[in-house]
Amino acid sequence: MRAIDTNVLVRLITRDEPRQVTAAESFVAKGAWISHVVLAEATWVLASVYDLNAMEIARAIEMLLNHKDLALQEAEVVSAALDRFRKKPSLGFSDCLLLEAARKSGNLPLGTFDRNLSKLPGAMAL
Repeated sequence: MRAIDTNVLVRLITRDEPRQVTAAESFVAKGAWISHVVLAEATWVLASVYDLNAMEIARAIEMLLNHKDLALQEAEVVSAALDRFRKKPSLGFSDCLLLEAARKSGNLPLGTFDRNLSKLPGAMAL
């Protein structure tokens, strides 16, 4: 399966550059994989460059999870991270994804200096 980078994913979500959207849609029509890194980068871009709020980002991630042509790396981890993000959007999706990836891989606790993240089960304040 092919993979896409952050720029392609952002075009698919924001649809702000028509020529690039067409090229991105054409590329993913044969199926495409999205890594955790690309997903985390994209959520940062959506928040910092496009000023999307947490619920808009959550909707975009849900759309990706349900997209017929896209496969997310460890979709069950992304889904668990999305659930956690919806409950505590102040964490940011990337932190939720990091915690859920650590949980799935059996590498807990997740050590952190982040006070909010450290309050979640599986995380530990350092």
